[in-house]
Formats: sequence, structure tokens, C-alpha cells
Amino acid sequence: LSLCMAHLYTEIRLVSIALSSHWIEPQHMTENNIKECQKSLEFVLGWFAKPIFIDGDYPQSMKSYLSSALPEFTEAEKKFIRGTADFFALSFGATLSFHLVDPDMIFQQQETLSLRQLLYWISHEYNRPPIFIVENSWFVSGITKTDGSIYMNYMKYFVSDTLKAIRYDGVPVIGYTVWSLMDGFEWLRGYNIRRGLFYVDFESQDKKLILKSSGMFYQKLIADNGFPLKPEDQPAEGTFPCNFAWGITENFLQVDTTRSQFLDPNVYLWDVHQTKKLIKIIGGVALPRKPHCVDFAAIRLQISLLKDMHITHFHFSLKWPSILPLGNMTSVNHTLLFYYECFVSELLRANVTPVVALWQPSVENQGLPLPLGGWEEQRTVEAFAEYAGFCFKKLGQHVKFWITMNEPNMMNLTYKAAHNLLKAHAKVWHLYDKKFRRTQKGKISIAFHANWVEPACPFSENDGNAAKRVLEFDIGWLAEPIFKSGDYPDLMRQWLQHKNSLGFYAPYLPYFTEEEKHLIRGSFDFLALSHYTTFLVTSEKETPKHYNDLLEIQMLVDITWVKSPNRNPVVPWGLRKLLNWVKFKYGDVPIYIIASGIDDQKDVDEDKLRMYYIENYINEALKAYILDNVNLHGYFVYSFSDRGDSRSYGLYRYLVNQYEAKPSMMHYRQIIDNNSFPGPGAPPLRCPREFILCPECNTLQPRKSLLAFIAFILFAFIVTTFMITYYSKSSPEHCIPIACCAPSSLPGGTWK
Repeated sequence: LSLCMAHLYTEIRLVSIALSSHWIEPQHMTENNIKECQKSLEFVLGWFAKPIFIDGDYPQSMKSYLSSALPEFTEAEKKFIRGTADFFALSFGATLSFHLVDPDMIFQQQETLSLRQLLYWISHEYNRPPIFIVENSWFVSGITKTDGSIYMNYMKYFVSDTLKAIRYDGVPVIGYTVWSLMDGFEWLRGYNIRRGLFYVDFESQDKKLILKSSGMFYQKLIADNGFPLKPEDQPAEGTFPCNFAWGITENFLQVDTTRSQFLDPNVYLWDVHQTKKLIKIIGGVALPRKPHCVDFAAIRLQISLLKDMHITHFHFSLKWPSILPLGNMTSVNHTLLFYYECFVSELLRANVTPVVALWQPSVENQGLPLPLGGWEEQRTVEAFAEYAGFCFKKLGQHVKFWITMNEPNMMNLTYKAAHNLLKAHAKVWHLYDKKFRRTQKGKISIAFHANWVEPACPFSENDGNAAKRVLEFDIGWLAEPIFKSGDYPDLMRQWLQHKNSLGFYAPYLPYFTEEEKHLIRGSFDFLALSHYTTFLVTSEKETPKHYNDLLEIQMLVDITWVKSPNRNPVVPWGLRKLLNWVKFKYGDVPIYIIASGIDDQKDVDEDKLRMYYIENYINEALKAYILDNVNLHGYFVYSFSDRGDSRSYGLYRYLVNQYEAKPSMMHYRQIIDNNSFPGPGAPPLRCPREFILCPECNTLQPRKSLLAFIAFILFAFIVTTFMITYYSKSSPEHCIPIACCAPSSLPGGTWK
């Protein structure tokens, strides 16, 4: 023993004591709660740290609170204890850090896993000692085996927090150690949780160690010495082509059909001499007047705001139940239809292309007319085709960019409903292709909701297969029949058959006839995608209540990702991966990102998160276009305004008929003006704007005939004024007798 101790003394140069701690945050941001948090840290960590690192005595809060229950140090003892550590050894996240903290020491505040804040507090409180993290981890379920993606995420989060503390806060952290090497007995929790980098089967005889995915991750982390920036993470420079579609999306128009003027059919006389008021003429009634777009004052405001954004396209959905309440032509809301017609024609006048979806799911009756029931019924297919043809006839002269169905895979569709929905889409596409395309010269397709999913563990084959499964069930389910084979993905059908063979009741996936396959396959002109975020997916059943037993997957979120107030992850690189996957699956199809956006805090002056989101997502789209040769034709931001949407996705704030542009709107407009991200010194891109023809538009602007009439009246007024002025200045002998000459009298006093 003496030889060993002598050897250790010669090798070890630094000595300290390892202290465990939690981190705590105020339940509410009040002065008293903040003081209670300080007290909690002093009771748990300061109890030992302050005597060693500051003055040899306990924190004052402990002395005041505990009084005589707390022993006292003599002056000699204080001097002896003070400074007896060469560095600050910290244990954070191990069992003792949190689970054995006495509830009384929490002081009714809330514990969190914020290692960065704890490191900053220690550095500030104890005069910046070198900090060595000697134990750090969190736990996962005991049923987790080798693919521990949740444990890996915790590790990534803690190491990332440590790096931020070093780089941004100036905290002198000199080392980091993961707890623990292998799974074992975890004190109060026994074998019910796991923390190891190596998996141990406790039921086996040999207790063989198997390296987990988290161990592989830590191995790579050490080799990279952190998280170095990858080449593909660097922002790209370049521009999109001049015909790139820059758009904005609104789910449904905020329709206001109140007619603002010319509504009174009565005739009035203006009493200019006495009352100065209009006097109604009894029995005087003007002829009934046809409605005009100028009657809808609300349209002018919306169009002017859209023009201010410098966008080229505006996307919204029609409300089928509002246009045809009974689902057929027996009842038509002509006022609403005329409003839509006015709106799209005015968009064209503003040189903005309308992108119109015929149907979008909503909460009430799936967004369908009430008499139809749902998509499970065949008559809904026929009714949708009739409704689409009616819209093509009424709006097709103005709308050249149609979406049959917007984000149908966002609704909780049964397989039977989706089957009919695909047939309805194909039926409408062929209807447009045969009867309207030649004269209206438009294009039509379908739009899918498409978030990216990434394997939670990059080293796990099971997680990779789980990600493929989710993509096929979420996107391929409806995309494969249209854009590739005319039938559902093979993986989807095989998986459902596999689950049935295991005794798991899987829903029946219908079959298409050969005729239906032929009808559906190729029923597109482009592929429209709504993309908002990215998720992780694992095959491990780490949290049973969040596990999808049908697909045998669990969706996760990387805790290091930036998140919105509604906890939506901001993951720009997911968009580029999605676009490449679509290209790989469905070939060189023209793609539009028809909606992409993020919620942000409502009451802040600058929506910086949304500005970050827009810039980085568009940059990833640019990489896909320039570097990966993805056939990307447009990018639309969701959404236009916060009106009617409590989630605050809009680029405009709305309050009592007032719209206010957010900083993100100006930021998006600047990107549009630059056509993306030209590098420094790049010549400005000159894109001539193509003005859109609008045949037979009903417009808020004066018609040519009205302009001609006004010009004629103005001309007549000028001529008349000139004649009167000219002759009033002429001599009497040249006067016009009636206009200006004094009449001469004849003999006898009679007038000439």
C-alpha cells in the first residue's frame, strides 16, 4: 500500500474534491424566487464549495436558515480548509446530483438540466476556478439495449452546453468525463435504468460488454474534439433563376364580402342653398346595379400588402363547403365566388400569380360539405370532380396554377379514405387536362405535407430502416401512386402483411384496379411540398407511451436543436435532405416548396427566430438547387399574417383591421430582391418582371371606357372655360350677343 501511495503522489499533481449539484430555475421570474434559487444552490453545492473555494465558512443563507443546527468552524479550521482544492471537480446528472437532493432544498423552484448555466454560476460564484466535469450523464430506460439514441442525445446536449460555456461565457472548463463506462447497479433505481457506454445483459452468464451507439458517438466526439463545422453546413452563395417562384401562403382567405359603396338605390337632390344636405326624392329609384370588384374594400388592402412583399406568387385554399354548401350545384354561394374571382383578378393586376387549392382539410367535417359525409364514400369523389369543374369554369381564366388537394396527409385519413382521395385527385387532373388545359393554359397537381425524418442513431441499421418506413408511410403512401408506380409503396404493403402475420391487427390497405393505376399514375404537372421541420426516429421502445406499435418506431427531437415557442425544431438541413430524397424516389420532377415557416413569440418587436429560419431554410434550398441539381422551381413562406391563427406564423401582425409588417417580412423581401444569396462582389441580378395577362378582369382600377368618358368630360370643360374667358375679354362689337353683349334698344324703348 505504501509503495502504491508513493507512486500516486509522484504522478498526481492536482488534488480536489468532487462535488455533485443540480441546477434550479425560478418557478416565476420574481425577485423572491430568484433568491430562493440562489439559496438552493448554496444549500446543495455551496455547503462544501464555499468553505473550500472562498473563505473557509458556510454560506450565510445556511447559517441564517439553520442557525444552531449548523456547526461552526474555528478561525484556525477556516484557515486550514480554505484553498484545499487545485480545481473544481463537478458531478452533474448522476444519481446523487438530482434524485437525492432533499425536496426542502428545492425551495419550491424547478430543477432543470442546464449544465451551461451551472458552470457559469460556479465560475462567477467561486472566482473562476478551473472546472473538471468528473461525472456527467443522464439515464434511459432499463429496457433500452444497444441503440440508445436518447442517451446519445443527452450526451450531445451536455457536451454542447460545456462548449458554449467555454466559448461564449469564458468558463475555464479543463476536462469532461462521461458517466459511466458500462451498465450497472444504479443505487435507488437498481437495474431499472441504464447509463453505460457498453451494454450489459444482466441475465446472461458471461455479462459480455457490447459497445452501444452512444459509445460510438462518444468515440467520434473525442476524435473530432467536439463538433467541427462540416463543409455541407457552410452557407452557400448563389442565386436562383429569374423565373423562380417566390411566394407566400395563407390557408384560407380572410373573406369580407361587405360591399362598401353604391348600395342605396334611392335618388337624392342636393340642397346646396339651405340645408346643404341630400334630400330623398320620393318615388325616385335607380336601376339595379351589377356588383363590381370595387365594392369589396377589403381586397384593396390585402393586395397592397402583398405587393409590398415583392412576391411573385400567392397560395391559398378555397372553401368547398362555403362555395357549394350542399356539395352540388343546387346551392351556390355566388357572392363568395365573385369575391374569389375579384381577388385573383386583382392579384394578376398586381403581377402576382394566384396559386389556388380546391380543397384543404379542416377540423369541421374534414373540410367537406356536410351532406357528403367523408372521403370514405364514393359519392365524394364524384362531387369533388363536379366542384372542381365548376371552379375551373368560373376562375380558370385568372388561375393558371392549381392544387387539387392541399396537405391531405395531415388529416387522420383511413386507408379507404386515402384510396378514394387519390382517385378523386386523378379524376380532376384528367378533367382539367382534357377540357381546360388547352384554353386556360394552366398547370395542376397535388401538395403533400412532408417533414424530414432522420435516424436517431447514425450508427444503427434499425434506426435507418425505421426512418425509411416513416417516409414511405407518411409521404410515399400518397406520392408513390401519383409520381411513380400507380400503386402504394412495396415497403408499405409488405410491412402491413408482416404485422398481420405476427398477429398484430393492421388496417387493410386496398388495391387499385389496373384501370385505376393507369388513371392515377402520372396525374401531375409538378410536386408541391409543405415542409416545416425535422424529427428523429428510433426503433427502440425507450418511452412506451410514445411508441408506435404499428410501425415499431418512436419519434424524438434532438434536445440541442433550436426550438420555437411551440417547441417546433428549427432544422434547416432537413429540407435539403428531403429534396434529395424526393429526387431519388421520383426523378427529376419540378418541385415547389409550397409552404415553410415557423412560429415565433407574439409580443416581441423583432421576430429573430423567423428571420433565422427563413434565411437558413432558403439557403438549404439553394444548396439543393445548385449543388444537388434538384429541379426546384419555387419557395413559399407560411404565412401571410397572424389573423385567424393564434400560433403566430405570420409575416404581418394583425390587430383590429390594422396590419403591421414584422422584420421577417422585410428580411424575406430582401432575399427576394436579391433572388437568394449572391456573394460579395457579385454583379446585381437583373430579372425583368413579366407582366401577367389578365383577360376579362373585373378590376378595382377604372375601365378603359370609363377613362375615355372622363377624358371627354375634362376636354369639354377645358374648351368651354377657354371660350367663355376668350369672349369675355373681347370688345362689344365682337361679342356673342347672348353671352356677353349688352342689348341695344330700338326707338320707342323696345329691346332689339
